[in-house]
Amino acid sequence: QLHVAESGGGSVQPGGSLILFCEASGYTSDARAMGWFRQSPGKEREGVAVVYSRGPATFYVDSVQGRFTISQGKILNSVFLQMNNLKPEDSGTYFCAADLRSNRYYGIPKEAEYRYWGQGTQVTVSS
Repeated sequence: QLHVAESGGGSVQPGGSLILFCEASGYTSDARAMGWFRQSPGKEREGVAVVYSRGPATFYVDSVQGRFTISQGKILNSVFLQMNNLKPEDSGTYFCAADLRSNRYYGIPKEAEYRYWGQGTQVTVSS
């Protein structure tokens, strides 16, 4: 069983940057994929980015393409999310997810495809 924990959220002005970190511990095998989702009040949880261990291959939702970068950490089953040129619409709770039920290695998985989730970290972009 994996324990997933996020860190690094905070408040920043529009145009600023933040970096999020996630570690999925308690697993000696490769988690195959780790991803970030976000949710703001009144909206559904949205898949933002994913990194597959095979490749590694990365995929992003269109709204963050070119501004966010997901990368694997040096620790097994850890990832960073570098967020640049942040906009107010990027605000929300960011959740890390790990280990897929499915066999995909392409595109952004849906919520139900992940087995393990963190508790979330808050990101606020406001002037």
